[in-house]
Amino acid sequence: MAKLFRKLNFPVIYIQHDGTGSGEFEKNSIEWENLDELDVQSSDHRIDKYANDVFYKSKLQTKLATLGVNELIITGCATDFCVESTIQSALVKDYNITVVEDGHTTGERPQLTAKQVIDHYNWVWKNMIPTKGQISVVKTEHIQQFTNKI
Repeated sequence: MAKLFRKLNFPVIYIQHDGTGSGEFEKNSIEWENLDELDVQSSDHRIDKYANDVFYKSKLQTKLATLGVNELIITGCATDFCVESTIQSALVKDYNITVVEDGHTTGERPQLTAKQVIDHYNWVWKNMIPTKGQISVVKTEHIQQFTNKI
């Protein structure tokens, strides 16, 4: 997805939890590091976050305003924590949101498999009632087809 967005000159923003002082996700620790599979380029924007909701005390909203962004295409890790919190927060900030249905992940939970968690939240987001913005949940291939028309 990031490669496609770079090709289209769309901003790519990577969010990373900064747990400095909390004992978890301490900056520059092994658990803090991004997955090796993520290809972060120098032209990408990086935002530290300090809670599940990336908008909480971060520079994201300022960065989005500077870039003139009012539509978010969301992928990520921790579907039931960070992704969910950020989507809820973005909705009440009136962003237009597209959640990539097959572009978020999580771990196994005590009563649910990761797949069940992901399926559940995809259903929730498909049935959300937004404020002024819109929300849709689509597969990666749909986004690729749409952007090919641009």
